[in-house]
Order: sequence, then structure tokens, then C-alpha cells
Amino acid sequence: MATAQTPLLARDHDSIRSSSSSSIRGAGRREESRQRDITRYVAFSSAILSCLCAGSITTYSLYGHLFQERLRYTQLQVNIVVIAAELALYLPVSLLGYLCDRIGPALLSFISAILFGFGYLLAAFTYRSGAKDVTGYIIERGWPLWVMVVAFVIIGLGTTCMYLSAVTTCAKNFGKGKHRGLALACPIAAFGLSGMWQSQLGSRVLYERRPNGKVGDVDVFKYFVFLAVSLLAVGLLGSVLLKVVDEEELIDEAVDELERSGILEDSEFFRRSLERSYGSTDELSDEDLAEVRRLQDVKAHEDEEARKKTWLLNEETRRFLKDKTMWCLAAGFFFVSGPGEAFITNLGTIIGTLYPPSVDPNRIPTTAATHVSIVAITSTVARILFGTLTDLLAPVSVGHHFGSAANSLASLPPRSSRFSISRVAFLIGSALLLSIGEVVLASGAIQNHGERFWIVSTLIGSGYGAIFSLTPLIITIIWGVENFGTNWGIVAMVPAFGATVWGVVYSSVYQWASKRSSVRQDMDEEILCYGKLCYEGTFWGMAVSVWIGCGLWMWAWLGRDGWKRRGIAV
Repeated sequence: MATAQTPLLARDHDSIRSSSSSSIRGAGRREESRQRDITRYVAFSSAILSCLCAGSITTYSLYGHLFQERLRYTQLQVNIVVIAAELALYLPVSLLGYLCDRIGPALLSFISAILFGFGYLLAAFTYRSGAKDVTGYIIERGWPLWVMVVAFVIIGLGTTCMYLSAVTTCAKNFGKGKHRGLALACPIAAFGLSGMWQSQLGSRVLYERRPNGKVGDVDVFKYFVFLAVSLLAVGLLGSVLLKVVDEEELIDEAVDELERSGILEDSEFFRRSLERSYGSTDELSDEDLAEVRRLQDVKAHEDEEARKKTWLLNEETRRFLKDKTMWCLAAGFFFVSGPGEAFITNLGTIIGTLYPPSVDPNRIPTTAATHVSIVAITSTVARILFGTLTDLLAPVSVGHHFGSAANSLASLPPRSSRFSISRVAFLIGSALLLSIGEVVLASGAIQNHGERFWIVSTLIGSGYGAIFSLTPLIITIIWGVENFGTNWGIVAMVPAFGATVWGVVYSSVYQWASKRSSVRQDMDEEILCYGKLCYEGTFWGMAVSVWIGCGLWMWAWLGRDGWKRRGIAV
């Protein structure tokens, strides 16, 4: 009887052992998945923290007018400093994005920490060397202008490194998810929000006291030292926590999509076969030979994965640059972003033109710090709002490799009765908001009415924030996330040129108007300007520039060979 039952017991034992082994493997996979999720969300939190600090350059309006008043810089010199920072911020983005895609975001965060620490300390001591104190006494002659320019070039580079490392991490970790619009909008919104809390901290904590004991302007030296220390710490933290999860899967999926699209038929990468050589193995035992082959197989696999990633990213870059609609997107971004950048960096001096110099500063109903905060808050709300709305209302996107007509048609989303609004429509609408703010300012409705300036700040802040949220989102929809750092970096270069053009135009008009002004204040002659003439022509021109940008985006969307005709659900 026992013998007859033994096979049954053996089978039961095998079944239990197999079930136990399967359960252990399942538990192991769940634990591995949980660890990946933890890494992903820790990286997301670090990215948000980085962006919450990285936008310090947006507070330039808080102290830009003090460069005029204390360092005796002209309006053009004040703009030279910030234009240098913006050129350093935007021009290297494509190169830094290229590096970020290939070596990861952690190293970029480390570089940003060093750049921020050195740049802000150099700016602090440059300011201290020549600034008048609150009573008007000049301490010493001061360091030359070019030293301050160099300091802000370093700060601009640090801003790009920290921002790009954070946004690229979020784009790659959440770019395939359902809520990718919100996941991308959050760090970009945090970048805008950084200017709000930093300007408030500067104006309410790190301030000077006037001779009568009242709160004065920000203490620029203390403010710069604070930024140097805080940004150094945040950058070093990001160098440890910013990680891309499952990047190999992203690469494999992208290669599969390219293969299905027919783009790879003539590719040298897929014509090459992997040849493995184990060398001379005559003198090895079977166990040693097996270990050698295992190690060489592992190395061969790693080399193949690295070669695949390099090939894919280079192919994605080539296709991105050959796409004519990309150039329309970038040109439109140039015409729209430049006016927004110029307004934000010159906000303090614009407010200074609203009232004659004879008016007591304590009686002016608004301050630069207030409007830096308004711009920061509205741009943040707009970024999160538009990111969420596109997740809810934009058409569903399927794939992003449109190498053939057949693939384009196959990529069309299934017909649905669900109401949808294109992301491009949101983009154009946000740009029009920005242009309305510029028209309101150019019309003169704010002159001598500083209490109304919030209307301009709100409109321009909302529009500016939204375009910087929607443009990279559209890039991920059309061209994917695998090469996001490089692709977004190429487009993100153009605001440097736009900001430079409109910064020079504003400065030139400002200085021309200051010479014509009937109001003269001894040493302030030809330096400070008052009246609508100081900005009117500039902001009418900015509004027209934004409308041109909207036209270019419309053409990329609906024109010949546009995204809609190619079947891209954007």
C-alpha cells in the first residue's frame, strides 16, 4: 500500500516545490518592481526640489534696478549682464541635453552645484566691491563690468544643467504613462515657482534697512551668498538621487517601433551581425571555459546594448533635424518666448517708468518683488493647469515614429466620440494670453497706475509659463522621450536669441527715451527714464512677434506635411 502511494506523494511533493518556487519568483518580481517604483518617485521628488531652486535667474528683476542705482550701470549694461546669462542658459542646452541622454542626469546635477556655488559667490563679491550703500556712500571704485558678466554666464550654465537634469529625469521615467503631461508639467512649474519664494525671501528676510528704519531693497550681497550655498547643496543631492529607471526598455521599445515603421530596412546597425570570439580555450577546463564564455557573453550583451542606445539616439537626432515641422516649432518658440523673457528680466525698470522720480518710493503702490512673485505664481499655475488639461482633453497619442504612410495611418487613434482639443490649440491660446498682456502695457493703460500692473504680470506670466510646459510636451508626443534631452535642448536654444533681440530693443528704446525726457535728475540724466515713451514701441513690437509665432505653429500643425496631415494625434 505504501509503495503504491509513493508516486502520488512524490508528485504532490514536486507540485508543492514547483508552486513554492513560482511563489518565490513572483514575490521577487514584486519586490523588484516596488524598488523600481521607489527609485522612480525618489528621483521625481529630487527633480521637483532641484527645479524649485534652479530658477533663481528669474529673480533678476528684484535687484537689476539696483545695478543701475548702486553700481551706476546703464540700462544697456544691466541688460548685457542678463543677456549674457540667458545666452549661457539656452545656447548650450542641446549639447548638455546630448550629454544627459548618454551619461545620465546625475552628473549634470553635480556640475550645476559647482557652477552655482562659484557663480553666485563671484557675483556677490563683484557687487560688494562697488555698490553704494543705502545712504549713498560709494565704498570703492569696484570691479569692472566684465567680471559681473562672467559670474552670470556661470550662473546661466548652472541653471541649464540643474533644470535639464531634473526635467529629463521626469520625462524618461514617466513619459510613457497616462499622466505624462502632469508629470512633465510639475518640474517645469516648480522651476517657475522658484522665483516666487526666492524673491519673497530676499525682499522680506534678506533686506536692507533705510535710514528711517523702514524695510528697504534686498541686500544683494547676502542674497547672492544664500543662493550660492542653497543651490550647491541641492545640486549635490540631485547628483545622488536623479536616476532614470528602465532606460533599456525605452530603447528596446523605440527600436521595435522604428523596425515596424520600415525605417530600419537599410540600416547598417541591423545588417551587422554580432561575432563573438572566445579566443584560445584549449588549456581551460570545462568549468573555466563555461565561466569565460559566460563573462564574455555578458560583456558582449552590454556592448550590444550600448551600441544599440548610441545608434538609436543618433538616428533619433538625425530624424528630428530633418523634420521641417520641427523648424517651424522652433521658429515659433523664438518669436513667442523672446518677448516673455525680455519682460521678466526688465520688470523692475518697467515699473520704474510708471511714476516720475519726484514721487516718494514709499508711495508707489507696487514693487518689483511683488510682480516677480505674481509672474512666478501665475506661470506655475498655468504650467500645471495646461499639463493637466492636455492629459484630460488632448487626443490620445499612439507611437511617435512616422517613417511611412502606412505607419502613420496605423498610428491613428481609434475613432472615439470623446471630445478632444489639440495640444497645439492650447499652445497657441497660451501665446495669445501673453500677447494680450503686452498690448495692455503698450496701450499706456498702466502708466501712473501701478496698482493695475498685476493685469500685465498675470497675463504674461500665464502665457509664458504655459508655452514652456506645452512645447516640451509636444516634442515628447511627436518625437518620443528616448532622445528628449537632445531634442528639447535644440528647441530650447532659441529663447536665447529671442531674449537677446528684445532685450537690446528694450534697452535701446529706453535709453533713447531717457535722453528725450523732460525730467532730469542730476546724476540720473540719461540713465533713468520715465513715461510711456520708454516702453510703448517695444511692447507693440513684442505683441506682433508673438502673433507671427502663432502663425508658424498653425502651419506646422495644419499646413502641408503638417502634423495633422501626417496622422499625428497631437
